[in-house]
Amino acid sequence: MAEKQRSTAYSMFVIGSLFFVFGFVTWLNNILIPYMRTSCELTTQVQGYLVTFAFYIAYFVMSIPSSFVLKRTGYGNGMALGLVIMAIGCMMFIPGAMMRSYPMFLLGLFLQGSGLSLLQTASNPFVTVIGPIESAARRMSIMGICNKVAGMIGILILYNALFGGKEALIESIKVAEPGPEKEAMLQQLSNGVIIPYLIMTAVLVALVLFIKTAHLPEIVEEEKKIDGHKTSIFNYPYMWLGVLAIFFYVGAEVIAIDTLIPYGEYYDIPTSVSHYFGIYALIALLIGYFCGILFVPKFISQRNALIIQLLLAIVLVIVALTTHGIVSIIAIICLSFAHAIMWPAIWPLAIHDLGDHTEFASALMVMAIVGGAIMPLIYGRIADAVNPHAAYALLFVSYAYILFFATVGCKIERK
Repeated sequence: MAEKQRSTAYSMFVIGSLFFVFGFVTWLNNILIPYMRTSCELTTQVQGYLVTFAFYIAYFVMSIPSSFVLKRTGYGNGMALGLVIMAIGCMMFIPGAMMRSYPMFLLGLFLQGSGLSLLQTASNPFVTVIGPIESAARRMSIMGICNKVAGMIGILILYNALFGGKEALIESIKVAEPGPEKEAMLQQLSNGVIIPYLIMTAVLVALVLFIKTAHLPEIVEEEKKIDGHKTSIFNYPYMWLGVLAIFFYVGAEVIAIDTLIPYGEYYDIPTSVSHYFGIYALIALLIGYFCGILFVPKFISQRNALIIQLLLAIVLVIVALTTHGIVSIIAIICLSFAHAIMWPAIWPLAIHDLGDHTEFASALMVMAIVGGAIMPLIYGRIADAVNPHAAYALLFVSYAYILFFATVGCKIERK
């Protein structure tokens, strides 16, 4: 028993390191959106949110292939391959910056998302099944803490690298007439991304070596059968409903964080102030994760915690829509506290008791992260047509469906 506990703790440490990388890369989009809007001279909200689209659409495209890759490579080798693909994606930022090419940046983001898709497909079920299913939300919350701490660090580092001390340059770009002088200023701003992404590439390569020497145990699921016959993945309606719940959850989480800087600009709050909003949101997520670790499942089940947080999220959106300025912004930031339990609770509710279907189901769950690509684009379209304030009404769709899953959908078993 003691040996098993040590093995579990070591595996959690290794996977926690990967979740740290997930957070560092994922939440950089919060800074990349205003950076791309300036350096690549984007003109609409929708164009800016192509950053999130390129990143998260990779989950939809690559998740099913990732499940087949993991079948052949195993968890450890699959994670290492994912890190290599991410490193290639980071390297794409170098020619993107030199040519000031928005499509090149988007290709780099797609490759980063592809590598993360493989990593997520391997690591999330690993964390879920490595211990008792009843405490899966607690383990997922610990991983979430690693993710969000990295996100805060990443936002601070990248903001200082891209915008620190460049306020005068950015203001000059805004008022400059088209011509060689403006092109030179835009190129100077664009080049700021090169060194951070070179360093990130080196870190990812180092992590490949770490994973290859970590010797993670392989998780073997028992084959599920009914009356001696192998079951089909279509025999688990609660899993399919859970996939859609992840779609709406990720869409809501990305909107609640990656729209904060543009939302601040809507109220004439400078980027030097609004770039902290994403950090505040990640702090709110951290507090939510700590609450999950303390209270789930000891005092409240992960399902009931999910329902309570969904009701809180609905109240916060109502506050955001019925107020303006800093009060509305604070309400959107606080949504992240309500979001903290959603991923850790939805995931185990959706993949419990799937047996040898777990890897494929996990790939479908990771595929549903495409919600982070689709829903911000819809938000951007509404923001362009109406305004960024009213566009937050879109979040009601997400919370209504997840509430259905938490109360009814997760109980729908095979007849």
